[in-house]
Amino acid sequence: MNTDNTNIESWDNQPDARINVNARRLPLRVFIFCLLAELLLVLLDAVVNYAEYSSYGTIRRLFNITREDGLATWFMVAQTLIAGLVLWLIFFVQRGRSVGRWRITGWGFLAVFFTYMSADDGAKIHERFGTMFKQSYGSGKYADSSGLLDQLQQLFPSYEWHLAALPLLVGAGLFMLFFLWREFHTRGERLTLFAAAACMALAVGLDFIEGLEDEHAWNAYVWVHNVFDLRGSFIRHFAKSLEEFLEMLAISLLLMLFLCNLIRFSGRQLVFNFSSQEE
Repeated sequence: MNTDNTNIESWDNQPDARINVNARRLPLRVFIFCLLAELLLVLLDAVVNYAEYSSYGTIRRLFNITREDGLATWFMVAQTLIAGLVLWLIFFVQRGRSVGRWRITGWGFLAVFFTYMSADDGAKIHERFGTMFKQSYGSGKYADSSGLLDQLQQLFPSYEWHLAALPLLVGAGLFMLFFLWREFHTRGERLTLFAAAACMALAVGLDFIEGLEDEHAWNAYVWVHNVFDLRGSFIRHFAKSLEEFLEMLAISLLLMLFLCNLIRFSGRQLVFNFSSQEE
């Protein structure tokens, strides 16, 4: 009959579990870890996959950075989700302080946006909607050649998903740039933010070129391939590899900035209280 009481008392007498983290060095260490992991993924793709160091196709696909089901995709999804979780922490910390509603809403929007981006990278949401857009267009459902949809399709030469998702992504990106520029005050933070934005913009540009037809005048890949007399898929493969690396690098830079701001907003300590007793 006294067993339950004894267990409760022994539970209450246990010391608190603590995890101590050196917050001052954490953001830079996280960035260096992410950067080294990204460079390793690029190297493994070049050696194991493109150079066919392994004779097993399944192993080459595992390290193929251009595929959507390899280690690089998993790393990108995990990194973006962690950035989203850090943003959620900033949002809850800011909500518990006497700050303006605009700032709380801004951090909340970024938390939702990065959480969605992690799901999008994992489930390929925008590509699937782009495919739906293309199938709907080709099925005759929107066959009116004078319609706006048809005109946009004819004017836009790259991937269909750009028409469906790029305006929303660009709008969210511009909001993030404007909001974080106001939140970050030091020169180093703003330069890091600009570098992250530049990496992401360059990656989108490479993706746009990738979606062009070989005969298109803007297809720089074909021009480089012909000028340097390259063989096979060297240009397209490593351009895609560069695109994926730039996307990962942009998220790594932003993650470092988010961690810096979480540390600054939370003060000397960030405490999580998990209570096992009813109050």
